[in-house]
Amino acid sequence: MQLRVSIVIALGLTAASLAFLRTDASPSDLRQLLLSLPVTSQLGGDTTRPLVVPNAFSFPAANTPPENIRAFSFGNRLFNTNWVEAPASVKAFDGLGPLFNRVSCSACHTKDGRGTPPDDGKGPFDSMLLRISLHGVGAHGGPKPVPGFGDQLSERGINDVPPEGVAQITYTEVKGHYGDGSRFVLRKPVYAISKTAYGQLPRDAMVSARVAPHMIGLGLLEAVPSATLLALADPEDLDGDGISGRVNRVWDAKKQLHDIGRFGWKAGQPDLLNQNAAAAIGDIGLTTSIHPDENCQSDQKACVEAINGGSPEISDEFLDKLTLYTATLAVPAQRNADEALVRHGAKLLHDMQCLSCHMPTLKSGPHPLLEIANQTFHPFTDLLLHDMGEGLADNRPEFEATGLEWRTPPLWGLGLVKNVNGHLNLLHDGRARGFAEALLWHGGEAEAAREAFRLAPQTDRDALVAYLNSL
Repeated sequence: MQLRVSIVIALGLTAASLAFLRTDASPSDLRQLLLSLPVTSQLGGDTTRPLVVPNAFSFPAANTPPENIRAFSFGNRLFNTNWVEAPASVKAFDGLGPLFNRVSCSACHTKDGRGTPPDDGKGPFDSMLLRISLHGVGAHGGPKPVPGFGDQLSERGINDVPPEGVAQITYTEVKGHYGDGSRFVLRKPVYAISKTAYGQLPRDAMVSARVAPHMIGLGLLEAVPSATLLALADPEDLDGDGISGRVNRVWDAKKQLHDIGRFGWKAGQPDLLNQNAAAAIGDIGLTTSIHPDENCQSDQKACVEAINGGSPEISDEFLDKLTLYTATLAVPAQRNADEALVRHGAKLLHDMQCLSCHMPTLKSGPHPLLEIANQTFHPFTDLLLHDMGEGLADNRPEFEATGLEWRTPPLWGLGLVKNVNGHLNLLHDGRARGFAEALLWHGGEAEAAREAFRLAPQTDRDALVAYLNSL
C-alpha cells in the first residue's frame, strides 16, 4: 500500500490513471504506466524550446518566470567565467587551483555541451578527466583516494604548483560484424598517466575516464521524486526481464548524510548543488562552504602553501545562482518526429527493449523552481545503475555502484551535439563515434538490446539511428 501511495504522490496520477495500480502495485506497474504515457516532441515538457542552432543547449527554460531571468543570466556568467590565480584585481573571480583541470565550467562543457577525447589522445585533456582511486573504501563509503593524487588527476597547476600528471589515451581495435555480414570496427581506450610530480601512481590504482556531459534538463531530473526512482528500481530482477536497475546511495556533503544519487556517470552526486560544488573543487580548484578545503594532498607541499582566493572562493550566493542556471537550461524539442523513418525508429527502440533502461517519460514533483516542478518530460533515462558488461566496465566502484555499473544517460539532445560541439563521440569516455558504435558497446543487462540491433537489417539500424538523432 505504501508503494502505491508513493507512486500516486510522485506522479500526480489522475483517477483514470489509478486503474493501472492495485493496492499491491509493483515496480512493473509503475514502469508500464510511464511507458503508456505518449512521448511528444516537447521533450522537456513546458521547459522545451524548438532549437536547432549552434548554441542550442544554452537557452533558459521556455517557461522561466521573468523574476528568474536575471539570476539565470548571472549564473550563465559564472558558468563561463575564466577563474584566475589569486590575488587578482577582480577578487570575486580569483582563487583558481592550486591544482585544477580547467579554468571554467564552460571549458569542459563547451556551449553547455558535451566533451570529447583529444584527437591525438594526448593530454592535458580539455573536456574530459580521469578519476582515480585505490581498492578499498574512502570517507563516507566513497572511493579511496590515491596518496599524492586524490581521487581525480589534476593535469594543470597555478604558477609554482606542478600538475599531478598528464593523461594519454591509446586505442585498440575491436572488430565485429552485423547480422548481414557487413563489418564494423570499435575503438577500445587504454589510459596511461605520465610525468607524475608527486610519486608514481600505484600499479593497482583504478582509473576511470569521464567526458563532460551536456547540461540540458538537469533540474527536471533533480525534481523526479526519490519515490519514483525507488519504485522503478528492481535490484533482484523480480519481474524476470533481465534488467536490474539499482539506486546508488551517496554522500550528500551539504546535508552530511547519505541519499540517493542521480548525477554523474555513476550517479555519484545527489543533487545539482552538490554536483556543482564537487565540480568547483575537483575540476577548477575552487572552495565553497560545502567543500571548504583546497584540493591538495598533505604531501603536495607547493599546493598546500599556495595563496588562496579567500574562504570560500565561491560564495553561497554565487553557488546558488550557478545551480539555478544549471537547473533551468531549456531542453530542445525533438526534430523530424513525423518522418516515417523516425517513427519506425521509435517503434524499434521499444521492440529492441531499449526502453527497459532508457525510460522515455518521467514526471517531476514539487521543486522551489516552479518552471521545473510538476512537469511530464521525456529524458530517456531511469536514473538507475545498470551492469553494462565487461566491455564498458571501468572496474572502479563509486559508493554502491560497482565497476560494471553506469547510470543510464539521458538521450535527449544527443542528436544536436554535432551541431553544438562538432562531434558525436558518445558514452562515458567518448569512445563511440556515433550512435551505432555506442549501441554496439552495450553489454551486461543491455546485451539482448545490442544483439537485436546488431542482427537487424540495415534499414532498421538506420531507422533507429534516425530516431536517436531526432531527440
